[in-house]
Formats: sequence, C-alpha cells, structure tokens
Amino acid sequence: MAAREPSAAHVVLLEKLIGALTAKGILTEAEIAAKKSATEKASPETGARMVARAWTNPEFRARLLADGTAAAEEFGISLAGNPPLGVLEDTPALHHLVVCTLCSCYPRVVLGFPPHWYKSTAYRARAVRDPRGVLAEWGTMIPAGTQIRVVDSTADYRWMVLPVRPEGTEGWSEDQLAALLGAEELVGVALPKVARAQAA
Repeated sequence: MAAREPSAAHVVLLEKLIGALTAKGILTEAEIAAKKSATEKASPETGARMVARAWTNPEFRARLLADGTAAAEEFGISLAGNPPLGVLEDTPALHHLVVCTLCSCYPRVVLGFPPHWYKSTAYRARAVRDPRGVLAEWGTMIPAGTQIRVVDSTADYRWMVLPVRPEGTEGWSEDQLAALLGAEELVGVALPKVARAQAA
C-alpha cells in the first residue's frame, strides 16, 4: 500500500512548526534532519536482528527482556524522545499479540512504520474480542492449551514480541535467524517459519 502524499496545507503547517521550534531554540535543523533520517531507516529488520541476537545470546536475551530500550541502544538505535520499548517473551504455554486499541501506537524505531492492517479498525477491535480467530485468519494456529495474551501498545509504552525460536535452526547464524522474522512475527500475528528464511 503506497504512502499517501501530504497535502500542500500540511506541508506549509509543518514548515511553520519547524520554523517556530528552531527560532525558539527548542530544536536545531541538524536535530530534525537526524530524527528524519533515523525514522526513514527504521524497519522490521532492526527488531529481527535483536530477536536473532536474543535467540543466540542468553545474556543479551536477559537484557532485552529487562529493558528493551537499552537493548535497542546496543544496536545503535536511540529511543530518545520515544516511549520505552517493552519486549514480550513467548513460550510454548503463552503467545502474545500486540495491538493498539486507540490508534496505531507502534515501536517505529525498531519496526519501521506500522503496516496498514495494524492501523485498521477491524484488527484493533477484533484482536481484543477474538484473538484466536484473528490469528487463524493469518494462518496462525495456536494450540488450544496455549494462552493468548493481548497487549495494548500505547503512547506511554510500545511493545514487541520475542517469539519462540523454531525447531531445526540450531547452528544458524544471526543473519539466517533474522530472515525468519518480519513485522507480523514481531507483533505476534504470525509465527517464525523456517520456510520463510529458505525462500528469502
């Protein structure tokens, strides 16, 4: 889905806001340019690399689960000015599904821009009411004995999922493991599949 171009009125408004912020010394042009560059570079590949590191490095895994913001900074990703990042660990007994029930709060710094389906009213409403049904529509079949926990991403706290590492990936490199993951796996609507990496 192509991004919609901003209207001329919105561009003018943004330019006025930037002018006011720089004139008052709240921000500099360099800070704005750096923030814009970081936003444009953000993608699910960052979150995927963090998960791949956690799957292969127990010490990093512990740090990631304890403080996702600090763990992201180990990858050179600054969350300054952004809400903290929390990381939810899936287990065979517990599966996490991330949703923003009010709008589209999303950990953009480590996952890029939210997909269109994540922002849709249908996903936001149904993920809370019928998470198992929503997952089934994605082809994600969660065993009946596994609890599904829906977690609300908010303006105050953003969430990412640390999925269960797939069987058959012993000895894989971080790059190979990261190829198993996209935005869907990192918010819990899909499970990592070895076939995905083999097709990449």
